[in-house]
Amino acid sequence: MVCAAQQNVAEENRKKVLIVDDHPIVIEGLTDLINKEEDIVVCGWAKDIPQTIQAIRKLKPDVVTVDISLENESGLDLMKDIKTRFPDLPMLALSMHEESLYALRAIRAGAKGYITKQEATKDVITAIHNVLQDRLYLSETMKEKLLYSLIGNDESDVVSSPIDRLTDRELEVFSLLGRGKGTRQIAEQLCLSVKTIETYRSRIKEKLNLNSGSELLRYSFQWASRQDKTWFPTI
Repeated sequence: MVCAAQQNVAEENRKKVLIVDDHPIVIEGLTDLINKEEDIVVCGWAKDIPQTIQAIRKLKPDVVTVDISLENESGLDLMKDIKTRFPDLPMLALSMHEESLYALRAIRAGAKGYITKQEATKDVITAIHNVLQDRLYLSETMKEKLLYSLIGNDESDVVSSPIDRLTDRELEVFSLLGRGKGTRQIAEQLCLSVKTIETYRSRIKEKLNLNSGSELLRYSFQWASRQDKTWFPTI
């Protein structure tokens, strides 16, 4: 069920923001921040891909903020879907993950900007305004990295993590492994075969230079524990 904000936005001359997130506290914090502005207002919320598509069609937002890590779905997949269905709708990616890991993936998926949830309380309004004006919102470091990526030069001064070598799907499998999911569980969640997930695991081991399944699990657990941070907005 799509959740619409409880106010008559049709009577206000403000740009409409749709928030896609599965954390109520994050939604509440972002809504309070955005609704304090004179030119933008939250028109509704969604927590998964079907709700988001329905909300876009019903509420016709001017911009969508998308959490990279939805509970059982990939925010990157959602952004790719939005880009295909609504190519002119700007998106801003929000994530608990550090910018260096997901920002370029989000831009390639169709986002106009990327902001971490730790920064959102002070920068999200600026980011939304930039995206609405069709301007890219990234740190200067990530803009440089994006430029080198576009021209096919990986020899920039921006140091890449081994995780950057993974494709979006491989990173998703790696992340799920780190959160204790088994091969069959991952296959069911991603609607793929067990054999396909095993192939992804083999590719991940090769790209990360790991020698065994146990090394892969240990590495993924360590990585997930570093990434698993909760953001509580302070208003």
